[in-house]
Amino acid sequence: MAPPVDRVPGDPTMPTATSVVVIGGGIIGVCTAFFLARKGIPVVLCEKGEIAAEQSSRNWGWCRKMGRDPLEVPLAMEALRLWPEMNALVEAETGFRRSGIVYLCRTKKELEKREAWLEQVAKPMQLDTKMVTRDQMSRVLPGLAGSWLGGLSTPSDGRAEPAHAAPAIAEAARRLGTTILTQCAVRGVETTGGQISGVVTERGRIACQAVVLAGGAWSRLFCKPLGLKLPQLQMLSSVMRTEPLPGGPETSVGGFGFGLRKRLDGGYTVSSWSRNVMDVVPASFRLLTDFLPAWRMHRGSVKLRFGRRFFKDLVGKGTWTLDEPSPFEAMRVLDPPAIQPILDQARMHVTAAFPVFHTMQVTQTWGGMIDVTPDGVPVISHVDTLPGLFIATGFSGHGFGIAPGAGRLMAELVTGETPVVDPAAFRYSRFTDGTRPKPSPLA
Repeated sequence: MAPPVDRVPGDPTMPTATSVVVIGGGIIGVCTAFFLARKGIPVVLCEKGEIAAEQSSRNWGWCRKMGRDPLEVPLAMEALRLWPEMNALVEAETGFRRSGIVYLCRTKKELEKREAWLEQVAKPMQLDTKMVTRDQMSRVLPGLAGSWLGGLSTPSDGRAEPAHAAPAIAEAARRLGTTILTQCAVRGVETTGGQISGVVTERGRIACQAVVLAGGAWSRLFCKPLGLKLPQLQMLSSVMRTEPLPGGPETSVGGFGFGLRKRLDGGYTVSSWSRNVMDVVPASFRLLTDFLPAWRMHRGSVKLRFGRRFFKDLVGKGTWTLDEPSPFEAMRVLDPPAIQPILDQARMHVTAAFPVFHTMQVTQTWGGMIDVTPDGVPVISHVDTLPGLFIATGFSGHGFGIAPGAGRLMAELVTGETPVVDPAAFRYSRFTDGTRPKPSPLA
């Protein structure tokens, strides 16, 4: 069951031409459209379903620098610079609060990993991250119970509301001139002279000079007819929200078996810190060598599942013509059910850490499909072989928190301006030039 999301109605009229078409109405797509529109660039945003209906409204709502891959930290820093300004910039409530985040450590090995990140990443980049002892925990996290050895804390990290943020940013982009088309799938792109000249939607053609693919979990499928290899798989996360719960922590917390974030309504979003499910699909075998290092590193936290999804993908459309319905029209919204045993475990662990959660009343549960790359780092890049095409995808569960920075960076890449951070780490070509990227052991 999908979480409630602020609805963004689509515009009634589709333009026949624009400068940039953004494909995907999640948090990355709407942020890209917003920052392009702030520059006066005409934009049409096409969403096959509704704004923020998939992972952009189903994530935890964390906005963090802490624990990121070192390559991602500069972009996360820019996002956390922008987040406190977003309410004013979009003239609406995104839910952002600078409430801090803490990673709890129960073993010496966990402490050593967090200390390594502090020394090798946080301190060189002058972040306010620090280690806290068990005794100090009582001040940072009142009501904490259990035998924790310590933790890693970043007070300047924060939280926002997934149900409000992307819709608010989308409406702000519209006020700046962006056309928003919902229930309007893009079937593919058209080229002239080897570069982008338009897109074909289920409603017709839109001429344009550039396309930004921000399709989340659908991006690999969109790239396939274009002959582009995008190593991307999907991972299922299970989440629940509670009724208002007085006495719980203001700071967001991740510890063994659970993660939590206080909501604007006084309730909490709660999930498992390290239990996600990845369905084995035909692409799992094609991408085996790409993902093998990540699977080895995270084999204890990701469960592989073989079932119906394999056969569904096996017979699903891999290519289609632009004058026929695409898979994006057949499935408007990915709405998988939560895996209840995972949530039961999360409830047990969060209650052990914070006894106040003994009285928690679960209002709703849901599943969300996270788009992941082999190195856990997103693609925010132009595509050398197809001028005019840009890709912003593969955020690996980090997209919501770094979205303002990612949207700004993508807007600058599209317009050819000096980028706010070095985009080399996010280049698409790292998957095609023999680099064979791997996840960082520090992340």
